[in-house]
Amino acid sequence: MKPINKEEDLFKHLKLTVYPDLVKARGKLSRWDCYSVDKAHRIELKCRKTHYDTLLIEKKKFDAMIQVCDKYLDIPYYICSTPKGIYSFNLYEVYPEWEINYKNPATTQFSNRGRILKEVAYLNINDAKWIQ
Repeated sequence: MKPINKEEDLFKHLKLTVYPDLVKARGKLSRWDCYSVDKAHRIELKCRKTHYDTLLIEKKKFDAMIQVCDKYLDIPYYICSTPKGIYSFNLYEVYPEWEINYKNPATTQFSNRGRILKEVAYLNINDAKWIQ
C-alpha cells in the first residue's frame, strides 16, 4: 500500500476499509476530524511523512476528546498514518506521560511555522492497533 500523507486521503481510506459510515466533523476548528455513528468513535486523524515508533499527541487535543466523549458516551480514537502503516489508539486505553515540548511548530497545516511550547505525549505504536 502506498503511504497516506494527507488527512483527506486517510479519511477516504478509513471510510472504504474500516468505517463505512464515517462522517467529517463540523467546522474547521473542531477538536476531532471525523465520527463513526455505528461504532460511536470520535476520531482525530494525523499523517506523518516519516515513520516514528512513538506518535505525538497534544494534551489540549487529548483532553478535549476525552471530555466530549465522556459527555456523549463515545470512544475517542487517535488514528495516525506513517510510511509503515496506520495505527489506531483508543485514548481510553492509553496512559500518556505529558511533557512540555518547545520544538513543535504552532501548526502543521497552515502558514504559521513559528515554534511554541506545547504539552505533548508520545504514544508508542506497540500500544496501537495496526490497521494496515
